[in-house]
Amino acid sequence: MPLSGRNKRKIINDPVHGFINIPFDFVLDLIEHPYFQRLQRIRQLGLTSYVYPGATHTRLQHALGAMHLMGQAIQVIRQKGHEITDEEAEAVTAAILMHDCGHGPFSHALEKTIAEGIHHEVLSRLMMEQLDRDFGGRMALALKIFTGQYHKKFLHQLVSSQLDMDRLDYLKRDSFFTGVTEGVIGSDRIIKMLNVVDDNLVVEAKGIYSIEKFLIARRLMYWQVYFHKTVLSAEKMLYLALKRARDLADMNVDLFCTPALHFFLYFRKNNPGTSALEALGKKELIDHFALLDDSDILSSLKVWQEHPDKILALLATHIINRRLFRVKLQNEPVSEKELDHLGGKIIRQYGIRPEELPYLLAYETISNNAYDAKDENIKILFNDGTIRDIAEASDMLNISVLSKVIQKHFLCYPKEVDFIQ
Repeated sequence: MPLSGRNKRKIINDPVHGFINIPFDFVLDLIEHPYFQRLQRIRQLGLTSYVYPGATHTRLQHALGAMHLMGQAIQVIRQKGHEITDEEAEAVTAAILMHDCGHGPFSHALEKTIAEGIHHEVLSRLMMEQLDRDFGGRMALALKIFTGQYHKKFLHQLVSSQLDMDRLDYLKRDSFFTGVTEGVIGSDRIIKMLNVVDDNLVVEAKGIYSIEKFLIARRLMYWQVYFHKTVLSAEKMLYLALKRARDLADMNVDLFCTPALHFFLYFRKNNPGTSALEALGKKELIDHFALLDDSDILSSLKVWQEHPDKILALLATHIINRRLFRVKLQNEPVSEKELDHLGGKIIRQYGIRPEELPYLLAYETISNNAYDAKDENIKILFNDGTIRDIAEASDMLNISVLSKVIQKHFLCYPKEVDFIQ
């Protein structure tokens, strides 16, 4: 809860944006809340540092950066004659600050296993609702903006759209910390070109080339960083380890884990017939989730290296020591014959049962498009007042290429199997 009599005019020195001011006293109260401080202990890019060693920045840093860009956007839009009251400015700033508070450690692997069925956006909303109760209704307007229920639609678009402050920060930040210069974007230029027409966020025509660069950068960052095949290997192995741990927990096998992780790992066993998603309305579950961070997972993996279950021990040992599985990333599907042959070699090599094979052999597809033409489009405002979608307005770039969904197939398995006849 907020403390009285303090100097709340704080300045943060950020390596990406420089000096960041905290614009509202209430926002500082949110920053100091345990729900937000937990993001200090969650890496923005999970295990991506296995490929790009500098990628150790946190979700807290990203949230502060997005908050800073939101402040710039509010100033620009006000200067162009559109009203944003101080109450709305505080609320939209709070919304972007807390937009990622529902992310767990290694978020996507966690969402598919231990916190199965609980999407981080749902958790973000529930945690913001709890904050609203804690702060006596101060988050009510932020929640309306976050969920798109406020009558000024453009405020929600600043928080969540194809050109929101979230994307403008994470592309620039992830590029900075990975050292992948292809992801560098002109966020300042894009924000200065923002405007509002008919309650929709638009970009003035002078900024069209910056938008093109933004879309290209997003495509390159996905395939060079987020979908780098070694990153995919590390994340898939973590998913398999957590899935094995959860399945063992369902069989009442004793596993070392921190109290916060134990709550979720044994939730299905201790609450038969009730999904974690159904229990989300309970403050107890939200508070347990707020205690989960990267250290819970990593410390458990370290201990699981010595677990009697050889599959869990193998996966944990390989992750901790970066002995990552082989990944074959290709445009064409893998044949059933190749999968059967590879599966047979894995079963013989590790002495596992056929039903245990999916823990050591993963095959799936991944896809991405830099611009979704079916989503809320990026609109370009021309000098004559006409508005066109970026896909139609661009004369330098075939946006339809960036709108195309690129799908690739990837196969993930222990490297040692390649040396077996």
